[in-house]
Amino acid sequence: MINRVLIRIRVVQILFSCCQDDSISMKKAEDELLFSLQKSYDLYFYLLALMIELTEAYEQKVNVRKSKLLPSEADIKPNIKLLNNKFIIQLSQNRELERYLRDHPFSWAEHEAFIKKTLDNILNSDIYKEYTATETGLYEDDREFWRKVFKQIICTNEELYIILEDESLYWNDDIEIVESFVLKTIKRFDESKGTAQELLPMFKDETDREFAVKLLKESLWNGNAYRELIDKYTKNWESERIAMMDMVIMQIAIAEIISFPSIPINVTLNEYIDIAKSYSTAKSASFINGILDAIVKELKEDKKISKK
Repeated sequence: MINRVLIRIRVVQILFSCCQDDSISMKKAEDELLFSLQKSYDLYFYLLALMIELTEAYEQKVNVRKSKLLPSEADIKPNIKLLNNKFIIQLSQNRELERYLRDHPFSWAEHEAFIKKTLDNILNSDIYKEYTATETGLYEDDREFWRKVFKQIICTNEELYIILEDESLYWNDDIEIVESFVLKTIKRFDESKGTAQELLPMFKDETDREFAVKLLKESLWNGNAYRELIDKYTKNWESERIAMMDMVIMQIAIAEIISFPSIPINVTLNEYIDIAKSYSTAKSASFINGILDAIVKELKEDKKISKK
C-alpha cells in the first residue's frame, strides 16, 4: 500500500530533520522512517473503520427515533437499507481489519460531533437518495454506494483533514494518498471472499521496504560527497540563499540516481521536482531541475551512471 511517492516524501522529511539535528544517529533515523511509514498504514485502517462507525451511528439514530415517546410512522419504520448494506457488513466482519484494530486501537467515538455531521451529510445527499430509491439488493450496488460516499463526501470533508492532522503529525502529508488506497480497496472487495477478503499489505513487496531503508542510508552515508557535487554547480549562489530543503531534495535525488540504476533517471528527477513544488519555495522546482540536470550530465560522462 505504501508507495514510493510516500517513501520519498518520508525520506526527505527524515533527512531534513537530521540536517537540523546532527545528533540523530543512522539507527534512530531508520527507526523514525519505518515508524512514520507504519503510521501511514495505520491511517489506512482507521479510514476503513470510519465507514463502519458511520453505519453504527445510523443504527443508534434509528434506535433513538424508535424509542421516542410519540414516534412518527417514519420513526417506527425507518429505512434500514444502510444497515443491511452487504459491503459494510462484510467490511465490519473482515478478520484482517478486526485483528489490526484490536492490536492498534483507535476510536472514532471521540469525534462524535464529526460522525454525526458526516452522517447527516450522507443522509441528505443525492447519493443516498438514489441508493435508497433502488431495490435491486445487489452487492455491487451496496459497494458502489460506499465508494461514492467515501470519494464524494468523506474525502472532500475539510473537518476530517483537521481531525487527522491533530491526531498525528505523520498524517499531514498522507491523507490524500491513503484515501486513494481506501478507494482501491473498496473496488477490490468481492462478496464471495467473505471475512477473508484481503486488504492491502503495508508494502507491495519486500523491495519497497528495502528501497525506503537503502535510500535513507545512501543519502546519509554519502551526504558529504553529494553536497560537494551540488556545490560545484551552485558556486555562483550564496549558500544562505539556497533553501535547506532544496539541498536535502537534491541530495536524496542524487542518492537514488546512483544507487538505484533500475529506476529511470527521468522518473527520479520528476518525482523530486514534484516534491520541491510541494515542500520548498516557489522557484525551487526550476532551480533543482537545472542543478540536477547538470549533475546527471557529469555522472554520465564519468560513467558513474548509465546513459539511459
